[in-house]
Amino acid sequence: MERKVYSELKDIIAPEHTALVVWDVQKMLVDRIYNKEEFTVNIDKLINKARERNMPVFFTKITPLPTRFESPARKYSYGKTGFNMSQIPKEMFDLVIDPRENEIVLSKNTASIFIGTNFELMARNSGIETIIIAGIATEIGVESTARDAANRGFYTIVCSDSSSSSDKDANDRSILNMRKMFDVLSTDEIIKNL
Repeated sequence: MERKVYSELKDIIAPEHTALVVWDVQKMLVDRIYNKEEFTVNIDKLINKARERNMPVFFTKITPLPTRFESPARKYSYGKTGFNMSQIPKEMFDLVIDPRENEIVLSKNTASIFIGTNFELMARNSGIETIIIAGIATEIGVESTARDAANRGFYTIVCSDSSSSSDKDANDRSILNMRKMFDVLSTDEIIKNL
């Protein structure tokens, strides 16, 4: 049986088959972004609308592997970002938004929600066809997850002003790049169509 292809935004992001992924909204990252005030207002509006429409909300959380079990390549990559995960106080990994009881928090060790988590299984089991992605950092986990989502057959929406980074130029380049592949919309555009 051939599945319906959605062509209108309202159909693509219909709440009954759409989930919101809130990527790494953790203290250590939120404190470093270039537009903290604007980001905080927008991400709150987006999450509240998803809750109002009874959409599944998934929060991701960087959860480093114990040093012995982390790959040398990732240790090298962390060095390039200036993060030494083993020296970051535990409370800096806390989410700055409190998930509600029915919302899922996924601990993950990579820049994709699809690697090392049960996200795809849960999404497919619950009939999710569209994923709206927002959070930190745009050019790392948001873009990686958006690419993986599209490659796995999910409609993919990136929320441009509910995503951010400590590097404004990298954020802006990533948004421009993703506009070629996905629907990249503002918080207000998404809310209007939900």
